Amino acid sequence: MAKSELKNIFLSASIPLPERDAKYYETADVIAIRDAVLALCTSVLPNYRLVWGGHPSITPLINYVLLKLNMDIQDHVLLYQSKFFEEYYPEDNDKFKNIIQTPISGGRETSLRLMRELMFGDKKFEAGIFIGGMEGIEQEYSMFKEFHPKAITIPLASTGAAAKMIYDNNINMNERFLHDYAFSSVFQDFLIDKL
Repeated sequence: MAKSELKNIFLSASIPLPERDAKYYETADVIAIRDAVLALCTSVLPNYRLVWGGHPSITPLINYVLLKLNMDIQDHVLLYQSKFFEEYYPEDNDKFKNIIQTPISGGRETSLRLMRELMFGDKKFEAGIFIGGMEGIEQEYSMFKEFHPKAITIPLASTGAAAKMIYDNNINMNERFLHDYAFSSVFQDFLIDKL
């Protein structure tokens, strides 16, 4: 019997930097961001493929979970990385077998947009999870909705920052995304049970 294709889950997350934009940093809950990423990875990696655009605050967390799970599931992760940031890649990038490096396209913003277009256009996604973050998370949310309008979206407003802004700007969002810090339970109820 042929092995079934893994369903793709998109993760958009980062830890806001104080020197960038105060509106993200002021509401960010760094511990909640970390805990949410760890809970998501633990919940989805054994049975699904996690896809994300590399970020130096998130990629090491995903690598950490892979090591702790002690399972040979490299095909359950897919890291997209723009070559624009090649000199800033975290060492943890070397731990992943499945990395798609996207070409430089002009400057920073156009290179990121190209990476996101390739990432969202190359795969069918069942869900998108949005945790903490800055303007990139807001941009990825908009693009994700455009490319995958029927996919589940979970902006974890309890992590603050951009995820909270996404939550606040959308109607019909579940209040658990705002108040619930039992992230594994949230992912079970609103992601795993729905797939």
